[in-house]
Amino acid sequence: MGSQPKPQQQTQAQAPLENPLNAEARAPVSADAATTMPPESNPYISAAPAPAPSSAVKNKMDSVKDVLGKLGKKAVEATKKAEDLAGNMWQHLKTGPSFADAAVGRIAQSTKVLAEGGYEKIFRHNFETAPEEKLLKTYACYLSTSAGPVMGVLYMSTAKLAFCSDNPLSYEAGEQTQWSYYKVVIPLHQLRAVNPSTSKVKAGEKYIQVISVDNHEFWFMGFLHYDSAVKNLQGALQPNSL
Repeated sequence: MGSQPKPQQQTQAQAPLENPLNAEARAPVSADAATTMPPESNPYISAAPAPAPSSAVKNKMDSVKDVLGKLGKKAVEATKKAEDLAGNMWQHLKTGPSFADAAVGRIAQSTKVLAEGGYEKIFRHNFETAPEEKLLKTYACYLSTSAGPVMGVLYMSTAKLAFCSDNPLSYEAGEQTQWSYYKVVIPLHQLRAVNPSTSKVKAGEKYIQVISVDNHEFWFMGFLHYDSAVKNLQGALQPNSL
């Protein structure tokens, strides 16, 4: 069992990445352990340039988020046992800074998967792959960063673990705002440990710590299928299991 993610202190960690979901969001791990951008100090992180979201798309998303935000508040007011009733989906949606943002993000991602022909095509489009490489599993989750949890999809193939954010994230580059998809790629032979962990304060909050052979740590959380993710990610440490 891995060590517990350290709760943030009162002071906010200074991170070069501005989380578009909520700049005030805080990671569930300490600032020195959290993933940050830009990626110069971490060989497993990369940024894929993306255009800034159009105002029309933003306005539509804001309208949907307003509705979902109201529904989310009503759901919270209606029951104090929402986690028991809704299980992993509820935990997934409330992992991010905004329930409405998370709900809209899940809808948008599902639409994208259908439009682009499935996760296999998205995986090969987003990452460099070998011809013989096969995609085995995909998990909707969040990656912990010093700017807050980033929603995305964790891909597990016969060659690597790879994460890509659902949406491009903004960060300051000089006087300009740049947009990039947040990516993590860890070859399976570079994996050293996969440790499941549960919050001692909130039992519904579960994490998976991934450690590379050169001691880079990544914390994933808010899984829709946590037990399956733990089983298969730990299985990736055994070469003959894939």
